[in-house]
Amino acid sequence: MTEYLYMRDVDACYIGDFEATVKQAGDDWIVLDRTAFYPEGGGQPTDTGTIKWDGGEAKVVRVTKREGSRHYLEGPVPPLGTEIMGIIDWERRYGHMRAHTSQHIISAVVWDRWQAKTVGNQIYEARARIDLHPLKLTEEDVRWIEEECNRRISEAIDVQIYELSREEAEERAGVERCNMELLPKSVKKLRIVQVGDEICPCAGTHVKNTSEIGTLKITKKESKGKMRTRITYELV
Repeated sequence: MTEYLYMRDVDACYIGDFEATVKQAGDDWIVLDRTAFYPEGGGQPTDTGTIKWDGGEAKVVRVTKREGSRHYLEGPVPPLGTEIMGIIDWERRYGHMRAHTSQHIISAVVWDRWQAKTVGNQIYEARARIDLHPLKLTEEDVRWIEEECNRRISEAIDVQIYELSREEAEERAGVERCNMELLPKSVKKLRIVQVGDEICPCAGTHVKNTSEIGTLKITKKESKGKMRTRITYELV
């Protein structure tokens, strides 16, 4: 299994380069014993970057959670046992971190007022979209959400990442609030992201403090079915 370095805590999300060893290799991919590259999933895109080793270099164009963590390469493939240096495209990663933490804030704001769940999301470097249900919004509601999110962001709230048992997470956050029913019953330990008093299971990368997010601007709302609303926003 690959060790995911960014999973440890919020400081680990800022790891931009690391050393590792090649454990498996294919025609255009490798699996490492440890990595700081985020594999696509959970609404967060893959990290990209570069790997270097003695006598070689290749671009990392995609990372997936498959047989550990496959790093798909553009360029030569280092052989088994090679010690490499991984370097993450930091501008892309940091954009994902800002967008992912902002998505948690929108989810919390909407839940606190309407008890609507986040049922889908997709983040990018400086924008994101989020699907909420059951929820129908007026333009006035949208402006309120934007203002409340920016108010919370401006409070410079620290973000924490840690583990909880499933039972404790359900007690503190509530099964409904965090869609605990979607997690396999076999999962007994959960990685928790906490922003202020709001906690939610999440495997993504996040900023240390909400002040890093910037200003959130909602650019669109649309209906995606019965009582399902999509909000699109950007960070400026």
